[in-house]
Amino acid sequence: MPNQPKTPISRFRIDADEWQAFGRAVPPDTDRSAVLREFVAWYLRRPKASLPKRPDAEAWQAEEQTA
Repeated sequence: MPNQPKTPISRFRIDADEWQAFGRAVPPDTDRSAVLREFVAWYLRRPKASLPKRPDAEAWQAEEQTA
């Protein structure tokens, strides 16, 4: 099939508020899945994997204060 993803969809449970906050914290040029894949690679000690850079808290926490 031509448009079949390379990896299957994996699901896990997380509080909806945490998931929304995570979405706000992820840099605009990436997505939550990319950050999670980077973290898992680091956690599994894959060669050349590094811990994802944490964003500055001010930007996304300010959005939480106004919500």
